[in-house]
Amino acid sequence: MDKKPTIDDVARAAGVARATVSRVLNSSPNTSERVRERVLQAVKDLGYQVNLQARQLASGSSRLVALIFAAAADAEPNSYYHSAVELGAMRACSELGYGLTAHTLDPAQDVYRARVLAMVDERRCDGLVLTPPFSDDAVLIRALKQREAPFVLISAGPDARRLAHSVGIDDRQAGVELGEHLVRGGHRCFGFISGPQDHRSAALRLDGFLEALNHAGIDESCVTVAKGNFTFKSGIDCAEKLLASAARPTALACANDDMAAGALFSAHRIGLNVPSDLSITGFDDTPVSQIVWPPLTTIHQPLRGMGSKAIELLVGQIMRENGASDAADHQHLVPFQLIQRSSTGHGAPN
Repeated sequence: MDKKPTIDDVARAAGVARATVSRVLNSSPNTSERVRERVLQAVKDLGYQVNLQARQLASGSSRLVALIFAAAADAEPNSYYHSAVELGAMRACSELGYGLTAHTLDPAQDVYRARVLAMVDERRCDGLVLTPPFSDDAVLIRALKQREAPFVLISAGPDARRLAHSVGIDDRQAGVELGEHLVRGGHRCFGFISGPQDHRSAALRLDGFLEALNHAGIDESCVTVAKGNFTFKSGIDCAEKLLASAARPTALACANDDMAAGALFSAHRIGLNVPSDLSITGFDDTPVSQIVWPPLTTIHQPLRGMGSKAIELLVGQIMRENGASDAADHQHLVPFQLIQRSSTGHGAPN
């Protein structure tokens, strides 16, 4: 039995991109008459039959968008980040008449790109919202752009923001403000619990933190960095190592609130008083930051608002409201705020 011709076969026969064939078949604008005739002739010569269901989905009638999160199969979930972003996205979808489907993929598995691209190729959604670390994956971003798929990035780093529409805070400046806050408290010996290696926005928090210390004349040798993975347990493990060192820090900054809560647990367990013996800061201003004792000094980023704004941008792309304007025009930085609570105080210089 002969294999049925595909849209890729048509693209090769016409000498155009797959996305161009799709535009012609969906009667989209911005295609020359000469190219249109070539594509239609290839369709006729090959006997290609349009998948009406796929075409209907591609036209936007599915009214469904996908939100992509990262999580290892055996890792504990982030306590609030994912649910806050999803809640904001759901509210925006409801207002705009779209449905939302959330997908969790393991970035350590090589198949994750294929699974994301399959959602586009199989027309299972009208557009995508990518969260870290997927929002910094240049290979995936370029593949989506090649397919002319509508998508928006959340909390992407500068390189990715230059490639696509994005929503997030200025993570580097947030790190600067945390560093300045601890320096004003008299601290001169620091620990920093960072996030996963492929999480660019978390790395920017550390970059900003080090920048603040440099401006204050404090050498990077006064900062010991431990690699966490955003979980409560990694906060415990990293803090135990940092607090057991000979040059024990008087201030411990963490790249998210879950790890800061874990660090607080470790400090209590070895009898340290927070903040008189050790100051601890978090990041995100999630509910856990207010229910631990003492409550955490942290950076508030409007996670629900970021999820909502990402959907607004995405639907704008789907409805062609944004046209072909540059991605640089759609880098939406939302305000953040340093929230000072009882977990930070004055530290005697080491």
